[in-house]
Amino acid sequence: MSEVEEKNKALARRFLEAQANADLDTLEELLAPDFVDHSLQPDQEPGREGFIRSVAEEPAIFSNVSMNIEDQAAEGDKVITRLTISRTHDRGEFLGLAPTGMVIKTTAIVIDRIVEGKVVEEWNESTGVLEATRQRLEQERIERERIEQELRVARSIQQASLPEEVPELEGWELTPHYRPAREVGGDFYDFLELEDGYLGLVVGDATGKGVPAALVMASARSMLRAVTQASNSPGEVLRRVNDPLVIDIPPNMFVTCFYAILDPESGSLRYANAGHDTPYLHRDGDAEELRARGMPLGLMPGMSYEEKETVLEAGETALFYSDGLVEAHDPHGKMFGFSRLRELVAEHGEERSLGDFLLEELYSFTGVGWEQEDDITLLTLTRSPIRS
Repeated sequence: MSEVEEKNKALARRFLEAQANADLDTLEELLAPDFVDHSLQPDQEPGREGFIRSVAEEPAIFSNVSMNIEDQAAEGDKVITRLTISRTHDRGEFLGLAPTGMVIKTTAIVIDRIVEGKVVEEWNESTGVLEATRQRLEQERIERERIEQELRVARSIQQASLPEEVPELEGWELTPHYRPAREVGGDFYDFLELEDGYLGLVVGDATGKGVPAALVMASARSMLRAVTQASNSPGEVLRRVNDPLVIDIPPNMFVTCFYAILDPESGSLRYANAGHDTPYLHRDGDAEELRARGMPLGLMPGMSYEEKETVLEAGETALFYSDGLVEAHDPHGKMFGFSRLRELVAEHGEERSLGDFLLEELYSFTGVGWEQEDDITLLTLTRSPIRS
């Protein structure tokens, strides 16, 4: 091997060590003005300054950098180096991968062309990008499995909180419809058997998705069940549930809830509303709103809830629902909306299966391939017509 080739090998070794140590002064000394990097990293600018800038950024990404040159060969003005580099990815983002704390071990073959004591070209083939990609895919797999597990837990919590059976009341028909979205939400409904044959009806929605929403929903449902046995006033029940929820649930979360008590004998329906979507009552070819003022549960302590009463006559139907119905969008971004729902209830409230009809209208509105955005809950309460 000639003396020039030996000098080139030493210079290549010094050049590679400067890269590993982010020794910018040495790089400035050894790089030719017209240096060309033939193996650009993602986001690396070509040319001499782009190469130096790429090396300068590495200490902000990696720590504990070590390099071992395993073999070198020189021929003419080219030096071929086989090396390994070990570094800890614990400081900054690398190829779209957040710091993992993992040690990335890279093997590489580097070819440097050296002319008159300057590096004018470099080629390299390494496993660094492959290793980072493998780690990113592994991290994404772990995160995906975590989310899937969370959704399974939330789904089981939500399903366990729904009634197993629908009460059978002579002269009445109760029909729930529950359509969960792909992600778990906080919708719930419930039937509460009270004293003197009265029946409590609940429809609610906890904000958010996933396990937090499912846990808040389960907590609200448990409190409602406990309090309803101690009071026959819907407004009082909501008031007594609100204050503990303010303390128990996370900030910026709340529960909307409509609670009504039905007297099956008289048809009386006493109700209160904690910020939930206003139910509709189909009566005389129109859809009346069952309005009652009240803030969502869990937002502020000391709230009071307006209580109202109506009487369902034979053939009349009340519809309770969650916002997953009215806030659904068609392919052009138009919302199903409250006015559309009210018109449908007014025109088709006498349908024997109003809930099924409304879902068919929804699916027609949203079109084929619709991805459901939120849970949808419908609960219809119908007083049977008088038979002649």
